[in-house]
This record gives sequence, C-alpha cells and structure tokens, in this order.
Amino acid sequence: MKKSKAKVFFSVMAISVAVSLVLCSVSSAREDDDDEKDLPPRAISIAPEYTGVVVPEGEDVSIDVVVRNGGRQDEFVNLALTAVPKGWKAQIKTYSFEVTGVHVKSDSSKSLTLKAEPEPNTGPGDYLFSVKGQTQDGALVSAGDVTVTVTKEEEKKNSKGVVITTSYPVLQGPTDAKFEFSVQVENKLDEDTIFNLSADAPKNWEINFKPSWEDKYFSSLRVKGNLSETMAVEVKPHPLAEAGTYPIKVKVKSEKAAAEAELRLVLTGTYKLDAGTPTGLLSLNAYQGKESRMSFYVKNSGSATQNNIKFLSFKPENWKVKFEPEKIETLQSDEVKQVEALITPAEQALVGDYSVSLSVEGEKSTRDMELRVTVKASTAWGWIGIGIIVLVIAGLVTLFVRMGRR
Repeated sequence: MKKSKAKVFFSVMAISVAVSLVLCSVSSAREDDDDEKDLPPRAISIAPEYTGVVVPEGEDVSIDVVVRNGGRQDEFVNLALTAVPKGWKAQIKTYSFEVTGVHVKSDSSKSLTLKAEPEPNTGPGDYLFSVKGQTQDGALVSAGDVTVTVTKEEEKKNSKGVVITTSYPVLQGPTDAKFEFSVQVENKLDEDTIFNLSADAPKNWEINFKPSWEDKYFSSLRVKGNLSETMAVEVKPHPLAEAGTYPIKVKVKSEKAAAEAELRLVLTGTYKLDAGTPTGLLSLNAYQGKESRMSFYVKNSGSATQNNIKFLSFKPENWKVKFEPEKIETLQSDEVKQVEALITPAEQALVGDYSVSLSVEGEKSTRDMELRVTVKASTAWGWIGIGIIVLVIAGLVTLFVRMGRR
C-alpha cells in the first residue's frame, strides 16, 4: 500500500511540474510576442496619400486616406471633414457609400477615399481640405490636410469649325523607342471637310500621321460633317536626343477651319551596355580546381544613368564563377568600370575547351559574353611525367651499358 501511494504521489507531482512548465512557456511566448511588436497601448493616425495635388480647372479630385491603428487594442474611429473650401463638395467614402466612422484592428489600417467635386464657377487657386479622426471616447485625435491647386485651363487654339483632343497628351519612354499618340479630330462644320495635317517638332525628329488600325501614312484626313475621326500620330525621336521634355504641335487646317494641339514627349534617355576585354579576346587558360582571373570592362553606352548592374554566369557543372565587384551600384553615361571574373574549373574537369557565358544585366539593357576556357592538366603531373621519362631513359642506358660489357 505504501509503495502504491508513493507512486501516485510522485505521478501527481510530475504532472503538476509538467503543467507548470507548459504554462510558463505559453506565458513567455506571449510576452515575447508582445515584446516583438512593442506597440503603445493606443495610437491612431490619419494620413492622406498626397498632401498636395495640382489639377486643371473643373476636374474632380480623389485621394486615398489611410486610417491607421498603431496601438495594442482595436479602435472605433469617427471621421469628419473639418475644412471644405467654398465652391467645393467633398465627402469621405468607399467605393459605394459615404463613411463617417471606421473600425480598425490593432496594428492595421483601413484605406478610404477623399472625393472632392468643384462647383461650376470654382476658379483657379489653392484650396485646403482637412480630415479629422477621433476615437469614440475622444481620447485620441489625428488630422491630415490636403491642398488642391487648381490651374487655369489653357485656352484651346481651335476655331469654331474643328477641335483636336487627345486622352493622353504626355507620353514617356527611352529615346530609341517609337511613340504613338491617339488624336481625335472633330469636324464641327455641316459639310464633309478635308483637313491638311502638319506638325512642329524638334529638328531631325520623324513625325507621321496614320490610321490607328494599320501601318500606312497620310498627310490629310477627310472628316464627315459634325462627326469625328481618330488618327495616330507616330513620333520617332532623333537617336542622339538628350533626356528631357519635348513639345510637339499637331496642326489641322482646311479652307474654313484650323486648329492645333500640343503633345509632350518625356525622354528618359537610351539604355545600352557594352562589355568586353581590352584586347577583344574572350579566352582563358585554367587548371583543374584552381582559380583563374580574367578582367573585362563594362561601359554605359547609353545616355541614361544605369543603376544596380548585376553579373550572372552560365557554367559547366561543379564549376565556380565569382565577380569582383559583385555588382555596380551606378554607372553614368559613357563611364567605364573594370570587373574581375574569377573562374575555377571542377577538380574532375577533363583537359579541353569549355564554354562559360557571362551576362551583364542593367536597367532595360543586357550584354552577354561567350568565354572559351581551356582547361589544362596540373603542372605537377607534367613534372611527374618528365620524371618518369627520365627514369625510363636512365634505365635503358644502364641496360645498354651492361649488355655492352657482356
């Protein structure tokens, strides 16, 4: 009996110790988790995505507003527009309805939209909108401001007889690209009219007018009375054009009406990389299991600065290829930098020629090099071979001498 009671006692004690250890580890894990987040008890913030925007006269404004809860407890946040300029209608909304409050979980955020609509007579100027957020108990308050700058709409240089419009008046891209603007010509005359087409562009630029659906060029466009036609304006910049913004004026003219519209092209420059060796040779001698070094240059032949240039290699199995430096952070136009390729053939590589591809990858530009690596046997084996030959010759000489004495 005493033994059985002792067993029961020790069993209960063991279970108690195990439960205590589990509870301690759970508590410790929770404490560690709380420590990792390191959040304050309560914190909220109201942050518009953009604090200042510029829009043309008569255009609506939609800006995302982020409501963030940076505290350890969930919050109900009441929202209000505390400042709406005269001549505007504004509201905070989601995709379908107006919002006056939002529930935000701990360490998370909700995105809403500030929608502002100008009244018909609202003119150019700066307009301030203020969004305020406050917890239901009033303990926390945060606010964010948005300044909307309305600019005067440029007077259209159109007569009453024809109007030129485009949905995308500004295009951006590299200098060596071909750009295409979509332009609509609206004939406001009561009769069919043939409009002559022309364009003012920088010197040595190529401008062509074409249908949007096929590749053929024309210099005039027939538009039926009180209807419109869409055409494409194809622009090919001069290859040596520098990065920058260039205006292009498109003109349409007939005997009774004329109009023009300004397009803009933002050139980012050209992206081109060159790589090679000073001698032009792309070959290297290497030994099994031993590192060999080859120097090559990388040149930015484009007009745009290249950032974060990386190096890659395609090599035989069990070979090693490293680069010094591992990457080039920035390479200005016409700048040249030297790179070392460290190539180590496999220990079991057979004697012979192998192909190793090196790739230089920049922004929108890649340069590949095909390198021939000739693997030779280790020089130690050459000396061993020479030693064997010397021993064989010495043995033969000794044998001939002995045979001659006999």
